[in-house]
Amino acid sequence: MSNSSPTVTLQGNVLNVAGEVDANSVVALRNQGEKLISGLQGSLTVDLTGLLTAHSVVLSMLMCWYRLGSSKQLSISFKGANERLRSLAALSNLDDQLPGFSAHS
Repeated sequence: MSNSSPTVTLQGNVLNVAGEVDANSVVALRNQGEKLISGLQGSLTVDLTGLLTAHSVVLSMLMCWYRLGSSKQLSISFKGANERLRSLAALSNLDDQLPGFSAHS
């Protein structure tokens, strides 16, 4: 396995998540994302195109970010989720809670 360290970067109102996220790296990544999200207003798109993994810890992180955004009246949507992550969200009944994940959104 390659070890592509995960990154989260903010460009304008797009939060880019890239690399491989696992149980060991997710907490630091989540905290970094929360710091970036905390300073925002209006709307945010979380771009998951560069994300290489589909894991339940990723969904947990995205839900944390979504709740944080909601608490700050920030409109958050997600794009670029890979098929495996979408399937995992659907199996976890989270696809309707994460804008951009649902097959009918």
